[in-house]
Amino acid sequence: MDTKEILLGRTMAVPFVQELAKKALTSVPPRYVLPDQDPPIISHNSSSTQVPVIDMKRLLSEDFMMDSELQKLDHACREWGFFQLINHEVSSTLIEKVKKETEEFFKLPIEEKKKYGQKGGDVEGYGNSEALEAYSAELKNVSGKILKLMGKNLRIMDTNEMTTMLEGRQAMSFNYYPACPEPEQVIGLAPHSDFSGLTILLEVNDVQGLQIKKDEMWIPVKSLPDAFIINIGDTFEILSNGTYRSIEHRATVNSLKERMSIATFCSPSLDGEIGPAPSLVTPETPAMFRRIGVVDYCKGLFSRKLDGKSYLDAMRIQNEEGNSN
Repeated sequence: MDTKEILLGRTMAVPFVQELAKKALTSVPPRYVLPDQDPPIISHNSSSTQVPVIDMKRLLSEDFMMDSELQKLDHACREWGFFQLINHEVSSTLIEKVKKETEEFFKLPIEEKKKYGQKGGDVEGYGNSEALEAYSAELKNVSGKILKLMGKNLRIMDTNEMTTMLEGRQAMSFNYYPACPEPEQVIGLAPHSDFSGLTILLEVNDVQGLQIKKDEMWIPVKSLPDAFIINIGDTFEILSNGTYRSIEHRATVNSLKERMSIATFCSPSLDGEIGPAPSLVTPETPAMFRRIGVVDYCKGLFSRKLDGKSYLDAMRIQNEEGNSN
């Protein structure tokens, strides 16, 4: 299948909020106001509200530390759907270069930015650079290793069951959230879960804004220096037959300073199918999700607005009592 010929849809064109923010507004324009948001819990002191930290060097070691770290990874995927990855072997020099280029891009005049913008019919926009090419290759390597280890924890012995994920697509989103005079009135990115198998987030500057929903509470995530924040996406929840869950998350804004981040989405290949791994479906653990082609899944996704995990819920198989698994 020639994936270049597939039209999945198009993300909605919106006004450049970075340009709007330059006007030094004292209040938020009505179109951006989102009242009645659930407030986050502000508690960075309790270990119970800290996203797990996984050490990749330990994961790849040949001694007892590997088993211990694999258990931590399994717990993070089952209970949180998020974790921070340290010692990931991606050069700090390369990371700093990518951060610098990202900041420089957002400083460009609007007319210069538009030259690299989204084309008609595209889901993605903007260009690339040598540093980004290298960074993308490094993250492809990181995600492949993490996905294989997650498969090992799930006891997926046949890697062919993960081919669609391991040989999938990679895309990046460069996010800019301007300082906002009334941050409690808006949301940078509405609550949602990701389509991807895995998402790898790099915080570009020191402004925090990511929050995840756990136990019906919104928990701020404070990123560690040089760490990647990784979360499980909807398609890996489907692959794991619900064992590893994607988690709702949102982005908030800051009243004093802009926030920038880079999200790398590691998604299944367009010519494949999404469905529970066959080895995880048994009489005791029946399939929780129906099988669907990746293209059809994407078309349905891009035709909807961000709304928690509503699209993933639509993929669930109903049990005999009429309730979803």
